[in-house]
Amino acid sequence: MKWSLLELKKYQETPLMFEETLDLKSQLIKRDGQIIDLSPVKVKGLMSVDKQGYLLHYQVETTMTLPSTRSLTPVAIPFDFSVDEHFMTPEQFQRRDEMIVEEEVLIVEGQTISLDESVADNLLLAIPLQVLTEEEKQGSAMPSGNDWAVLSEEDFANQKEAQAQQVDPRLAKLSELFTESDDDNA
Repeated sequence: MKWSLLELKKYQETPLMFEETLDLKSQLIKRDGQIIDLSPVKVKGLMSVDKQGYLLHYQVETTMTLPSTRSLTPVAIPFDFSVDEHFMTPEQFQRRDEMIVEEEVLIVEGQTISLDESVADNLLLAIPLQVLTEEEKQGSAMPSGNDWAVLSEEDFANQKEAQAQQVDPRLAKLSELFTESDDDNA
């Protein structure tokens, strides 16, 4: 869904209300290969127009399927968040008040504002770094295989400490030499 800037000028008195269901699955899978599936995205919000720009506020609801970061098992993650974005034309950006400098402003390229692009960008930004199945969240077992295992940081530190305390059997006789020479000097 796109709005032309000319069309939006009609809504300077009252905001433009919208409620859409967007199909962004193929677009998002192209942009991020880890996405397995995406349900239709429900978007509800408003666009407010004034001399300082275009304010877009909307609520996003959808479910995205991603691989678990631990076992690669598909995990369905529900998304429900709101977005506020401030768009300006290059001319408005040049004339902006110094008060707006602290706020992030998106410059409109061309003569349209695209809701699809905004929603897609914000969905990609909302993807969590760690995706776990319910079993992985509940249990502490890490995946392992032949000659490999995933360790937590704590387990790794404990393993490294145990290795440091363990004496190499080839050097065990050498350590006895030091204890004998200490006894002789006493």
